[in-house]
Amino acid sequence: MSGSRNKVLLTLFEQPLIAWTLLAAQAADAIRWIGLICKPADQPDLQNIVAGLPLTKPVVFITGGETRQESVYNGLQALPADAEQVLIHDGARCLATPELFTRCAEALQTCQGLIAAVPVKDTIKVVDSNQFIQDTPDRSKLWAAQTPQGFQVNILKECHEKGRQLGWEVTDDAALFEKCGLPVRIVDGEETNLKVTTPVDLAIAEWILSQRGELRRS
Repeated sequence: MSGSRNKVLLTLFEQPLIAWTLLAAQAADAIRWIGLICKPADQPDLQNIVAGLPLTKPVVFITGGETRQESVYNGLQALPADAEQVLIHDGARCLATPELFTRCAEALQTCQGLIAAVPVKDTIKVVDSNQFIQDTPDRSKLWAAQTPQGFQVNILKECHEKGRQLGWEVTDDAALFEKCGLPVRIVDGEETNLKVTTPVDLAIAEWILSQRGELRRS
């Protein structure tokens, strides 16, 4: 975003990005506890945002790590002692609907791990360092990963511990499951569940929310 602030603090229709994410989690019946993993410098702003939202579910602030992997590890340690399943979501995916959270939570009752994802529409090219095409994968087998990702808590904790012991560095928790030889199921994601990364994404998100009207406003 080329800005000085955490992008989840940017606003859409007078609400910070993270507020839209939290409101969706609040509206999903299957979610009963929210852990907000963040940098200490962002916590005061996030606390003010949470205080201004009509949230009835507990929100716990958790100090993040240097990487996504470390941050999720910290989040897992902060879960309620009786938590058996967990959904892990990127706050910048502020357009995820309560229905998506619910769909993932329900699917997690019958599998060890899952990710929301959508089929890839574009033809993908594998290129070398000189930008010459090396391969064209079969598009019918390609899916674009989203969040939430969901897992059985005890198994994911074991995978994280193994990853720390063996020095694995991964970009998502599904990759940890894969490295441990565990199955990860695909749950249908949402085309509108984009990750706000650039100013163009922000403009698209504004358009999507405008099409939803007042449904997600609070």
